[in-house]
Amino acid sequence: MALATRQDTAPSRKPPVRRPTGLRGFWGSTVGKKAVMAVSGLIMLGYLVAHMIGNLKIFFGTDEFNGYAHWLRTMGDPVLHYEWALWIVRVLLLAAVVGHGVAAYQLSRRDIRARPVAYAHKRKRASYATRTMRWGGIILLLFIVWHLLDLTTLTVNPHAQSGHPYENVVATFSQWHGNVIYIVAMLAVGLHIRHGFWSAAQTLGVGNATRERVLKAVANLLALVLTVGFLSVPVAVMTGLVG
Repeated sequence: MALATRQDTAPSRKPPVRRPTGLRGFWGSTVGKKAVMAVSGLIMLGYLVAHMIGNLKIFFGTDEFNGYAHWLRTMGDPVLHYEWALWIVRVLLLAAVVGHGVAAYQLSRRDIRARPVAYAHKRKRASYATRTMRWGGIILLLFIVWHLLDLTTLTVNPHAQSGHPYENVVATFSQWHGNVIYIVAMLAVGLHIRHGFWSAAQTLGVGNATRERVLKAVANLLALVLTVGFLSVPVAVMTGLVG
């Protein structure tokens, strides 16, 4: 009696998923998005430091501040034409803001998809700055739009005069709503920097167990100095020290 032959059927294998490589693969990864957030955040931090130092020139009088504003438009002269360097900075900042915001949004959505069911037990409460990073970012985005309309295009500043930056700053902070908007935004900046600087350092591999305390201290100091520096201008106008 002949034995029936049995053919071993090999299990079907799905073709391996080909992951994107290069810049596309880097951007698609969680590590890549965090790196983009870190680098773009540090670019914006550098700008904030320079911007704050420039703002403090208002305490040296009209000519000093207006001269600084004029220099911003002639940076790179005679190699670069009028306002070219300023537009390069603006484009770089715009790219940093967009990259930072998009990466933050996509990481947030990815985090939500990874845990669709609410935690049975509440996790340890994060710091106030950590819990407010998301809405703080939205506040800052709205403030950037208002700030540009106020002191760059002069659209929402009824007493603004083209070519008179000192007077325009005083006009803005002579209105209660200008002060409220600016103060709230600068407090949000301080909280954002306090958490963001330390987070960026960890993402870029700077932080470790021995450096954590130093990084937190630097983050707190940066947040404090920038917040006080920026708020000193509207306070000076409100108190009559600048005007």
